[in-house]
Amino acid sequence: MSIYTTVKHFILGSSSPRRKDLLQSAGIEFEIKPATCEEPSPTPGQNPEDYAIQMAELKAGNVAASNPEAYVLGSDTIVVRDQDILGKPVDRAEAYDMLKSLCGRKHKVISGCALISPEGEKTSYAVSTEVEFINFDGAAVRAYAATGEPDDKAGAYAIQGQGAFLVKSISGSYTNVVGLPLARVIESLKEWGVVVGKG
Repeated sequence: MSIYTTVKHFILGSSSPRRKDLLQSAGIEFEIKPATCEEPSPTPGQNPEDYAIQMAELKAGNVAASNPEAYVLGSDTIVVRDQDILGKPVDRAEAYDMLKSLCGRKHKVISGCALISPEGEKTSYAVSTEVEFINFDGAAVRAYAATGEPDDKAGAYAIQGQGAFLVKSISGSYTNVVGLPLARVIESLKEWGVVVGKG
């Protein structure tokens, strides 16, 4: 039994299986059309929230340009250590280095989201969650990096996968760390009349 009914044409501008699963868990119906634009690196000193929103707007705008009849959601999730934005590791060695740098300390996971309507209206926001890692030994990190799970993940870990063992605590939205702040996204979809609650 689904929780929401989708009443307008809705596109997720992302190929992320995590975002797909989260939206589907609420019974939301949508098409998947990943953005095809280049993603620029953050500029020196750029605010991480601003960068996440910039990337989300870029992706949403890219997909909306060729799908003007639909509501389009773009999203981008980054991991921030102090003020340094950690992207996806280029190889297993970098994954190991990223994870070691987060060992025994707190970092932020920030998701930028942008929703564009067929009329060109746009709403954008960023959601931040604080994550604290346990102290762990190098062998455990090396073994985790070798699983391949960190390869395509910002910050080199997946909280919903084997990477859960790294996480001591979180403060904020769990689904945001997975890749999409589901509660906030559903709020915006309801506000714009894309979905309605059943009952």
